[in-house]
Amino acid sequence: MSYKSILVNLDVDGPVVPVVKAASELAQRWNAKLIGFCAADAYLPVTGPEGAALAGEVWQQMREDDERRFKELRKEFEALVAGSIETEWRDALERPTYALVRASRMADLVVTQAADGASTKDTARRSDPGSVVLQTGRPLLVVGTDTEHEVARKIVVAWKDTREARRAVLDAVPLLQAAGDVIVATVAPTIDQWAKESISDVCAFLGRHGVTARSETVESYRESDSLIELIDRHDADLVVSGAYGHSRVREWAFGGMTRSLLDETRLNRFLSS
Repeated sequence: MSYKSILVNLDVDGPVVPVVKAASELAQRWNAKLIGFCAADAYLPVTGPEGAALAGEVWQQMREDDERRFKELRKEFEALVAGSIETEWRDALERPTYALVRASRMADLVVTQAADGASTKDTARRSDPGSVVLQTGRPLLVVGTDTEHEVARKIVVAWKDTREARRAVLDAVPLLQAAGDVIVATVAPTIDQWAKESISDVCAFLGRHGVTARSETVESYRESDSLIELIDRHDADLVVSGAYGHSRVREWAFGGMTRSLLDETRLNRFLSS
């Protein structure tokens, strides 16, 4: 089991080096095709009827500026990869979240960076990671702001016996197989026999895929905080988690753990829904 195609999403206003390097390392590991992608939309200036023509000109100029920026980013992307793997480039003049969700059909794994956490403050210039992970049908690797080395040497699996977590564990198998240390962790107010059996079954499942995993349980009512503390204590460089959420009329509402992980921008986070 491996990833054959990886889509790396670049914010039009950057920075792009950390996310491209992380995605490139993963693509080299599995000899996967790396698809560079960037999307941006231009704001239509708000004016009265007398300024409509000028507003249209400004809007068109902004789109032309974005197209020039796409060309610059493509050159930077290709220079960073430097012919080490097969690559492709895609860009789109439209809302980044919508465009990225649509483009994800090309890939086994989507890699992005999210400086703002769970939801972006500028939907015309950046994709919204929460909406992406809940809509793509693909696992999402969100590269942390502190990433300076190879991703996924030591991994914590944030285990909770739900559909989303089961999906995340399966989707992350290639990363888990390549890791040097894997910890399957459950944090809950009460760790009962059912929880112990659940985490034991996950470790056994991973063992059949060649992953040696150890388990850890933490009893805590501060589930999100205690999970982050556990990740830091083990000096893990990736956390694997299910993404729990549901759609409201105009936004995605997340479970507390999912939002906490998305908001921890310094961490590398692998999420599936």
